[in-house]
Amino acid sequence: MSAPTSSTSQRRSTAPAPPAPAPRGNRRVWAAGSHLAAAGLLTLAFVSPIYLTIVNAFKTQNQIIGNPAALPAPPTTHDLTDALSRPDRIIQIGLTNSAVTVVVSVLLVIPLGAAFSFWLARRSARLRRLVLAVFAAGLMIPPAVILLPTIRILTYMRLDHTYPGLILANVGGGYLSFAVFVYSGFLRSIPGEIVEAATMDGAGSMRIWWKIVMPLLRPATATVAIFLSLWIWNDFMNPQFILGPLKGQTITTGLYLSLGQYSTNYAQLFGVMLLAAVIPVAGYLALQKQFIAGLTTGASK
Repeated sequence: MSAPTSSTSQRRSTAPAPPAPAPRGNRRVWAAGSHLAAAGLLTLAFVSPIYLTIVNAFKTQNQIIGNPAALPAPPTTHDLTDALSRPDRIIQIGLTNSAVTVVVSVLLVIPLGAAFSFWLARRSARLRRLVLAVFAAGLMIPPAVILLPTIRILTYMRLDHTYPGLILANVGGGYLSFAVFVYSGFLRSIPGEIVEAATMDGAGSMRIWWKIVMPLLRPATATVAIFLSLWIWNDFMNPQFILGPLKGQTITTGLYLSLGQYSTNYAQLFGVMLLAAVIPVAGYLALQKQFIAGLTTGASK
């Protein structure tokens, strides 16, 4: 009976030991490397369309068809000049109409959203939650769902196929809801003593809002202006269906008209796309400092 017991204990003593766990430092290095690789892939996914637009805007049609990702060798500006010299003036008309639509829409949404948020901030917490829940529907409902009712309302008001109708649709859509949410969040960070001191000095509500509150909301205003400008500038559905293909044209509908039914001049199309992106990029660079301050301030409250 003792022999099997000794052999069993001997086999147990000679069994290989379980592998030691990997050092924690190696796991951290592997996790950091995987995160860096994922971030690089996401960055590449976002940057690649911009890269293709820039390099192909300075290449000929044959170069684009041969290798779209290659650098222009040699570069040419014929695509830009051809886009600017089109007989239908897609660039000139589209940029002008889009710029006017964006500026007027934003100039209407910003004071309306700021004034309503200032009024809402002075109401009870229960009423604020109820009103913000209603405005949340403007952000959650897809624009395509309310497009047909919007067109019916504009038709009843005789504003269909007009730029005032398009601007009214922008003001009354989810853009105003977004502005109210941003301003409401920033107004919570403003001490109530400032408004109370101004009220005791005899200032009215309108003067307090314009002279005291609006300067304090400058970062929020820059955030709202940039987001709304980009959304309205890139909007295709509302101009296409509210204006109609024969009644008006923005830069997005102009790009759509640049696509041929049977063949497409990609060199000229990339030139149109590059020129269409100049104004939004310039506006973002001009308000970049206020935009970043608005995002960081809103995130810290």
